[in-house]
Amino acid sequence: MVQENKELYGARIIEEAQLERFENRTKVRRYQVEFSCPEFTCLCPRSGFPDFATINIKYVPDQWCVELKSLKLYINKYRNMNVFHEDVVNIILEDLVKLLDPHEIEVVGDFNVRGNIKTIIRADHRKSNDR
Repeated sequence: MVQENKELYGARIIEEAQLERFENRTKVRRYQVEFSCPEFTCLCPRSGFPDFATINIKYVPDQWCVELKSLKLYINKYRNMNVFHEDVVNIILEDLVKLLDPHEIEVVGDFNVRGNIKTIIRADHRKSNDR
């Protein structure tokens, strides 16, 4: 069966996705939250070819935690974006810092080999009063 050229439900939800947060309910201690997003894709801004990566996010919450479904949809927004590897990691980091204001956070983009080159980008942030 041939599908008509209608926008699919999943595509619409991803396009409209916004990161969401909820209150950290365990403020009596610091703890670390880690996510691995092994199916990350974006598009090379020079060639338009797809780039594949695993995005790893590690943070220590302060007042807020990221809601997982919103993170999943946010990460999937990149699949049609033309963006350099370095920018992907730094944009994700900045968006999460703005949303969560965590004690500390690190985002690592572990990109698949392309043209015989393996790229790993790391970016981190700490609250200035936590140093």
